[in-house]
Parts: sequence; structure tokens; C-alpha cells
Amino acid sequence: MQYSIALDLQQRMCEIIRKLNFDHIDCNRVACIRGRGSKTKRTIARCHALPKVMQLAMEVKAFYVIEFLDRFERMTKEEQDMTIIHELMHIPKTFGGGFRQHDFVCEKNVKKLYEAFLKNSIAS
Repeated sequence: MQYSIALDLQQRMCEIIRKLNFDHIDCNRVACIRGRGSKTKRTIARCHALPKVMQLAMEVKAFYVIEFLDRFERMTKEEQDMTIIHELMHIPKTFGGGFRQHDFVCEKNVKKLYEAFLKNSIAS
């Protein structure tokens, strides 16, 4: 695997956070990374967190990384935005290093938030 910082996706992610009023997410503590060369066939993106035990040991606050794999680049902008929303939904309101599971992060909820994002994009 090869990794690189994805500043363009970071900017898009911060815009989505702002337009969806995801006030619990600190955009400066979520990094967007492109991962190249993954063998996975189905995964588009994944969210990683610095676990609480590591935060304590390193004396740092929570930090998240959203990794975008090769398949992400071949998607439409709409699909990409929904993927970014999906990954952001995994970050809990506590922003403490945990994850929200797929009982909450599901297609129905992603679509609702995507519609809200579009509505807020038109309004601004």
C-alpha cells in the first residue's frame, strides 16, 4: 500500500461537515488519505481512529483518518460525496476515538444526509 495526503478530499470533507452542521467533528483532527494498491475488491473507504488507550499513552486528543481507496476515484461526484458522508457518520458525537456502527451508518441515513447536504449547498 502507498499512502498520500488528500488535500482536495480534506477540503470537500470540511465543506460537508460545515453544510451538515456536524459540529461534533473537528475538521482539523480528521485527515483524508488516499491509499493505493489495496487488494480489497469491495471496500471504497475506511475510517480509522486513534484508540483511547493510545490517546492516553501519547497524551493527545482523539484523531480520525479517512482512507480513500482506488475504487473511490472511479465513482461519480455524488457517489463520492455519499461515501464521505458515510465515513463521517462513523464518527460519534463524543469525538473520542470510538465508532458508530452500521446499524446507524446505513444507506437510508446516508441518503437523508446527502439530501440535506444538497439542500444546504443550494441555500449557500
